[in-house]
Amino acid sequence: MSDLTQAPGLARTLSRVAVIGAGSWGTALAVHLAAGGHDVTLWARSEALVSEMRVRRANPVYLPDVSFPERLTVTTDLGEALWHAPLIVMAVPSHGLRAVAAVMAPSVEDGAIVVSAVKGIEAGRLLRMSEVLHECLPHAGDVAVLSGPSFAWELAARQPTAVVVAAAKPDTVSLVQTEFRTPWMRLYGSHDLIGVEVGGALKNTMAIAAGVTEGLGQGPNAQAALITRGLAELTRLAVAMGGQRETLAGLAGLGDLVLTCTGGLSRNRHVGIELARGRSLTDIVAATKMVAEGVRTTEAALQLGLRYGVELPITEQMAAVLAGRIDPPAAVRQLMGRRQRAEHH
Repeated sequence: MSDLTQAPGLARTLSRVAVIGAGSWGTALAVHLAAGGHDVTLWARSEALVSEMRVRRANPVYLPDVSFPERLTVTTDLGEALWHAPLIVMAVPSHGLRAVAAVMAPSVEDGAIVVSAVKGIEAGRLLRMSEVLHECLPHAGDVAVLSGPSFAWELAARQPTAVVVAAAKPDTVSLVQTEFRTPWMRLYGSHDLIGVEVGGALKNTMAIAAGVTEGLGQGPNAQAALITRGLAELTRLAVAMGGQRETLAGLAGLGDLVLTCTGGLSRNRHVGIELARGRSLTDIVAATKMVAEGVRTTEAALQLGLRYGVELPITEQMAAVLAGRIDPPAAVRQLMGRRQRAEHH
């Protein structure tokens, strides 16, 4: 296992951090923050998983080869995790965020800063994750969003990682930059919550599409076209919603898109590959212990496109594939057969 003891010489303003959600990303963030000098409590729903993590000092399900630093503890008690925690990191799946936030609300300290590391769009109401948190945690302080090209294992293993933190208040951005910064993690600031969240959510749909092209045996030409047009698609939606075009050209847009569409650790890309090979979505999801957020986000993104009058052709075809209305080769033919037009319009 990797030896991730505390990095020396890192002064912290806030000592205690609660990380809610012990999947791969939540665990990696907890390990990172503890190694960076915080006292971290990691919350998980499963009693069995917490018991194993206490014994092994590692997460045997999601990051088995990464040892926990001494300053990281685990619990199934939300009240214990949130006790005197001025900084809270949310890392639960997007579809469970509202329910978890509602239960934890009475235990959240007034004015606590909440950092969303959740990428998705809420089904039905079509809210961004920061909007869900603002609704459910009215007594908390500001809500920040952390996003960008970042595989969990690489961050936990202290491989160089650069991400974006966005918040409405500049002081919140600065605080999160300070608390998360380590020699192996660099954070860029932004006030564009919409652009950062839309980029983080829709790139998962594009990664499923990238997996489809790979699974069909299509080459770099198709991959490059998919990534480029995917970027145009998520940028159109973000701008229509009030985001800034330049945000999508940065780490939270292009950076995350490239990583998720090409990286071997991408769960969403894996879903697309398996769909192209003829496996059913039910079988793929059942065999995957980690959540592929794009499966749930795609239909919600399509509904956002309708709401804002934005054409999302790749998203539309992936929604049809995921719903079983069309097979992957037909989806590619539909995209390639669309009317030709100017690239920028």
